[in-house]
Amino acid sequence: MKAVVITKYGGPDVLELANVPEPHAGRGQLRVRVHAAAVNPADVLFRVGDIDAALNDDVPRPYRPGMDVAGILDEIGEDADTDLRVGERVMAMVVPIDPSGGAYAEFVVLQPQQVTRAPAGSDHAHAATVPMNGLTARHALDVLDLPPDAWIAVTGAAGAVGGYVVELAKADGLHVVADAGPTDRDLVSSFGADIVVPRGDGIAERIRSAIPGGVDAVIDTALSGAEIEPVLRPGGQLAILRKPGERGMQELPAREDIEVRDVWVPEYRLAHDKLDGLRRLAEEKKLTMRVAHVYPAAQAPEAHRRIEAGGVRGRLVLEF
Repeated sequence: MKAVVITKYGGPDVLELANVPEPHAGRGQLRVRVHAAAVNPADVLFRVGDIDAALNDDVPRPYRPGMDVAGILDEIGEDADTDLRVGERVMAMVVPIDPSGGAYAEFVVLQPQQVTRAPAGSDHAHAATVPMNGLTARHALDVLDLPPDAWIAVTGAAGAVGGYVVELAKADGLHVVADAGPTDRDLVSSFGADIVVPRGDGIAERIRSAIPGGVDAVIDTALSGAEIEPVLRPGGQLAILRKPGERGMQELPAREDIEVRDVWVPEYRLAHDKLDGLRRLAEEKKLTMRVAHVYPAAQAPEAHRRIEAGGVRGRLVLEF
């Protein structure tokens, strides 16, 4: 099969389209014929070697990035626990440090709990934007475990994960204050944010001015770190998507009266009920699937260059 692989860590040009062995569904497994694979910042971390310590001998070589797929279920292994049928349109979160390898391939073999139906009415590209980004947002809200009517601040709200956080928070009955640049204000408002403040320097002061008592929690998709700390009330929580020292992450707050929560989305690799819940919300138009651009798989280097340049609204998607 064709797959986008890396044989060494480095810049976008280390990505190459190659022929690799085609996998088949074994006992208890499903195989997806991939039509679309979303491109995420996590794929860049994988490509440059930041996740090397998590890899083991079970990961197929050459390595493949990619954490989101949408396509057609085309093989069901013996004794697989699923109500899906061959030929159905599906989506899944793929974890490239697992034996399945990454999502940038024509076929992936997964556990049944990883795979659910694609949202009705979506195409493959839009469905591919849901699993990893949606589960990251869902996991962040779950680890915070906030009561209805709590106030949450979302940084990077115009981004793929940030937009899903806003929409899922509203679906959970939370109040949201979010940031946006001038050209993104209407977009973030459309996600349901109760208050939208200008992003950039001084954002903490602007949020605190809007919510004088401080918010109950922050989901920091913009990787602001300690800069966002002043918006939290005593006893508040900060959900972080990367650990201190990881690429792009700023230093964390030193306050002892707040809790820092790690969000590690591979923990939700088998959370089928969570993924299927995202499908239902997308079908109800409560979760907005956004595609910025679709590239042929062979143009993966260009897609990586564009995501590293920043400012992408929605997801870039590779087409197989």
